Amino acid sequence: MRASNARNLHGHVTQELGVRIVSGALRPGEALPREEVLADQMAVSRTALREAMRVLSAKGLIEARPKVGTRIREERYWHQLDADVLAWRCASMPPAAFVQKLVEMREIIEPAAAAYAARRCSAEQFERLEMAYLAMEASSNSDEWAEADLEFHEAVLNATNNELMVSLFSVVETALGSYFVLSARKSSDFKYSLPYHRKVFEAIRRRQPEAARRAMQQMILDSRANMTGKRRIRKPA
Repeated sequence: MRASNARNLHGHVTQELGVRIVSGALRPGEALPREEVLADQMAVSRTALREAMRVLSAKGLIEARPKVGTRIREERYWHQLDADVLAWRCASMPPAAFVQKLVEMREIIEPAAAAYAARRCSAEQFERLEMAYLAMEASSNSDEWAEADLEFHEAVLNATNNELMVSLFSVVETALGSYFVLSARKSSDFKYSLPYHRKVFEAIRRRQPEAARRAMQQMILDSRANMTGKRRIRKPA
């Protein structure tokens, strides 16, 4: 029980300091207070603080030097794809900057993933993709939609049968999940991108790599337009 409490405590300290650093409340080059002072400020033991510092150092956020103390590292040294760093960034980055960086990442990865999925998708993987699509279709609110949306994109990456691509999803899952929630809530119709998902789904089912690539690219561009308020509303037929 004590070990569990200790982990929870240093986890809380890691979270609080990590958010301060990533949000810019603590700036690169800025020195942290001495250990005993910081532990007192955060009302934790020096043992819990040291463990939190080790975690933050492993993530590239801080560095400790003899006679200099502990300082915040420049952003270029941060492990940007670390799950915690991504979560803290998603929570603190200005929406426009977050959207731009994430869309760029999606444009590089997901159209190619959709094309490979169309070539390599197994029957079992396609069934998972279909279940995710049907869950999107049946969703009754934006949170249900965002959860199913995330499952759909994970299914596409899994269907590439590329273990590096699959591992990549586990790294960016937090960022994508945040993006899908924001995108669904931004639109008056959270299902606005369902037709694009249908096109990707059908292209993979028909084993049409280039059609899958184009459909995924269109989906990402439309999503970016939605997030920036520039999406054209399609008139009903």
